[in-house]
Amino acid sequence: MSLPRVSIQTEDFDLSAEVAALRAGDARVGAVCCFVGLVRDRNDGDQVASMELEHYPGMTEKSIEAMVKEAFRRFDLYGARVIHRVGLLQPLDQIVLVAVTSAHRGESFQACEFLMDYLKTQAPFWKKEQTPQGARWVDARVSDDAALARWGISAPPMAG
Repeated sequence: MSLPRVSIQTEDFDLSAEVAALRAGDARVGAVCCFVGLVRDRNDGDQVASMELEHYPGMTEKSIEAMVKEAFRRFDLYGARVIHRVGLLQPLDQIVLVAVTSAHRGESFQACEFLMDYLKTQAPFWKKEQTPQGARWVDARVSDDAALARWGISAPPMAG
């Protein structure tokens, strides 16, 4: 079993190269599932000029690594790769890659979705959008919390 790999980085990633590295030399792999998240030019009805992502170095990687280990526990995976970008990003830029390998597509699809549901709600990232109305912080959506709940994980209550 290949070890889970997590990268937090400012530079872009090459989807083809990442998938090739993830499945390299592993003849057991019958399925690869990938999700790539991009910066949109609109959010909540407003134009988005840019997005800035911040994190706590060390803590973020540790949190995501624990989530990847949980995916290995829940699903029959051979490999996983999570890349999350930080810093200033523009519309059309890639933000996140989640890629997993397994023998069959069902496990890969489920694991990829599980990892993204976690990343959207639990990973310690802070996102700030620049809009015509000014800068604003982006909160997790109720629909993201509901997606996480179907895996038996509840989002912590928001501080008030």
